[in-house]
Amino acid sequence: MKVVESNLNVLQAAKIRIRNVFANGCKIYLSFSSGKDSLCMANLVYEMILSGELDPKQLTVTFIDEEGLYPSMVDAAYRWRRNFLSVGAKFLWFCLPFKQVSVIDHLSSSESWITWEPGKEDVWMRKPPDFAIMYSPYLHYAGEMNYQTFCSKAFSDGIQLVGLRTAESLTRFKCIANTKMERITRGGKFYPIYDWKDSDVWLYIKERNLEFPEIYMRLYEAGVRKNALRLCAFFGDCGTQGLRWIAETDNDLWERIQRREPNAYLVLLYWDSEMFRRTTRKRGELEEESEKKDYKALCKDLLFLHPERYTIAKDTLSHIEHWRGLFIKTYGIAEQKHYKTMYEGLLYGDPKMRILRILWTTIYNDHNARIKEEQNHGKH
Repeated sequence: MKVVESNLNVLQAAKIRIRNVFANGCKIYLSFSSGKDSLCMANLVYEMILSGELDPKQLTVTFIDEEGLYPSMVDAAYRWRRNFLSVGAKFLWFCLPFKQVSVIDHLSSSESWITWEPGKEDVWMRKPPDFAIMYSPYLHYAGEMNYQTFCSKAFSDGIQLVGLRTAESLTRFKCIANTKMERITRGGKFYPIYDWKDSDVWLYIKERNLEFPEIYMRLYEAGVRKNALRLCAFFGDCGTQGLRWIAETDNDLWERIQRREPNAYLVLLYWDSEMFRRTTRKRGELEEESEKKDYKALCKDLLFLHPERYTIAKDTLSHIEHWRGLFIKTYGIAEQKHYKTMYEGLLYGDPKMRILRILWTTIYNDHNARIKEEQNHGKH
């Protein structure tokens, strides 16, 4: 993948990109999630409106309320709704029954739940705002689609501005690399801060003294690394650390979470185990399994010999042939660490095949690096 250096800093580049997108004259949909990246995006656009560089009448800010959100995230959404409405932009707050990924339903072999599910109002984790949009003609039944698919359909008459960054994952890096951003038209997505690093995001927030969701500080105090501070709905793949913190500090919210998702207790028992794609040293010592498992043999058993012995969620199970293809085609070059990721990914769940796609690249990259190292060693 070609990387092009620029004489502009990332802030200057982002402003030019935003200015150019608005210059199209069409509707602009700014995705807001209350996370640190969308906070930077929101403030950039907001300040450019205040300075007269952008027309607020073109702008519609969209907030997909995932129900299972930290209170400080909800507070941030209210705050930025007031900001954008005050300058003449629109702000749409959606509380719709979308299908969401869940990593804590292994016992029922499910990998999803439905936000704001009709008929379950008595166990909703909180009440939606009075002004929230609870119906859409694009959504015919609860759980029909995830919010990404919905946004592509509902906002196809304009351009979506999304705070996606390449630094967050290899998958996102590939997404940006395959996007022809010089030809963004109606129905497309644009990523103005795609080249920002974590340090750029936090520096921007610090220098402007922006108020950010308190949960970031609490997760950092709980031991989450700075480059892993990502907020998602409670039952998403990056939400387990947050659920642990809630269980320890907020009894009322934890009770609401357990009413909504009875299997939430699994996080407290197994957050540091293979169930959640983690294995701490302490857990390994207690279970006497650290460095003793033959993950290659386990993957072979799970994929080919005795798959019926394992609990694999149906969404991941539907992609089992892709996993078998990975095992066969990388046989002989994959290492134990790759098989460990493969094994844990299958048990943990990979409904969007993110782990699978990354494994393909990682295995071949590691293999090529190993060959080069051997060649260099041979020259000496």
